[in-house]
Amino acid sequence: MLLPVLAMAQGLNTDEIQPQSAEMMPLAAGHSMLLDVADTGKRLIAVGARGHVIGSLDGQSWVQVPTPTRAALTAVTFADTENGWAVGHDAVIIRTRDGGRSWVLQNFEPELEQPFLDVLFLNAQHGFAVGAYALIYETRDGGDSWEAVDTPITEDGWHFNAITKLNNGYLFIAGEAGTLAMSRDNGASWESLESPYESTMFDVVPVGEKGVLIVGLRGNAYVAADADDLNWRQLNLDSENSLIGAASLPNGEAVMVGINGIIFESINGASDVQRRANPAGITLASVEPVKGGLVVVGEAGAQLIQNN
Repeated sequence: MLLPVLAMAQGLNTDEIQPQSAEMMPLAAGHSMLLDVADTGKRLIAVGARGHVIGSLDGQSWVQVPTPTRAALTAVTFADTENGWAVGHDAVIIRTRDGGRSWVLQNFEPELEQPFLDVLFLNAQHGFAVGAYALIYETRDGGDSWEAVDTPITEDGWHFNAITKLNNGYLFIAGEAGTLAMSRDNGASWESLESPYESTMFDVVPVGEKGVLIVGLRGNAYVAADADDLNWRQLNLDSENSLIGAASLPNGEAVMVGINGIIFESINGASDVQRRANPAGITLASVEPVKGGLVVVGEAGAQLIQNN
């Protein structure tokens, strides 16, 4: 099956033979499909359709910046306030060294026909990009060179939709068909994990000091308080809308977003959830907590949702 993020990006120009720069669109923030958002510590950076990258200081006013690709960008991450990477279709990887103001192309392999779906950097040198059909690339030089990772977790060929670093230092991958994998040694080795849910999980984020939250199809969300134990407990969302994105909150809880604009926040140590109002009802792909609220991105660009 197609992932929601892939499905949202269908019909976009992702089959170019040579990379082309993104088209500048003055209204990109409100009209361009956006698939991920990250906080650099100084500003917000969102990425999405047609290679679009937009930046904001307050989550309300956004400015598009030039990029060297028109491929759909599915994920963005920052190792610090200046060094960031975005990945996407055509196995594109682009990098910024100035907090998202300018970008250069680091990888472009349309012949793979495997989009990258997420990216994680442990520091400004060591990072991972994961994607469709068990694609994992690793770099130890800030993305100047990338190598495919040969590990048993890639043998089944399921999509790897998300990768994160837990607060205890473990790395965690979630993906298609209940695929879960964890590394206790910064990616030197990986182990496959038994999943509480045999269908697709779209995102994974840390909760608390040692915990992990996974979210996926049909409103399924599971939390484990200790990544060494992984005693999964399903959260009762009372919703069958698929959850596409999630983010950790400063208080150790998490926020989840998805189809039809749903927004849920965990409470009481991720033992329960509460729903946040979102009158727009437009599908959301990613969320980032900011002072006083949340920045969400999706089918209708970027939106700031302020706390009540």
